[in-house]
Amino acid sequence: MSALHVVFKVAGAEYAIPAAEVLQMESFTGATPVPGAPSHVAGLVQVRGRVVPVVDARARFGLPAAERTLDSRVVVGQLGSRTVGLLVDSAREVMKLAPEQLQPPPPMVAEQAKGFVKAVAQVGQRLVMLIDFPRVVGEEKVHGD
Repeated sequence: MSALHVVFKVAGAEYAIPAAEVLQMESFTGATPVPGAPSHVAGLVQVRGRVVPVVDARARFGLPAAERTLDSRVVVGQLGSRTVGLLVDSAREVMKLAPEQLQPPPPMVAEQAKGFVKAVAQVGQRLVMLIDFPRVVGEEKVHGD
């Protein structure tokens, strides 16, 4: 059975996360830096009255920083009771992906991607990488708080 996925871009590559894990997408207008936070944490933003930590996907993936544009988005996800944002270059598409479209990443990609990429989907001529959202935002183990 196909499931909807939110597709976003980081450094020209396309990534996806299940739409069921996404609360919303917001324009990125800046974040408040957090002293002592890891370098991949862009800071804190307010989203509909909530204070949400934002992870910079470029920094998390080890990619060079880029100037933020009007296309920059924060993909806000829900992990248990926690709300976390992922700062991406753009996010404008939702697509259906069937389980048979998802293949394990090649071993070299799996090693280099630090487990961030769970699967790769071929969509026509496009390659879309399904990410492990909890791992990318550093919340591998969600405690039921």
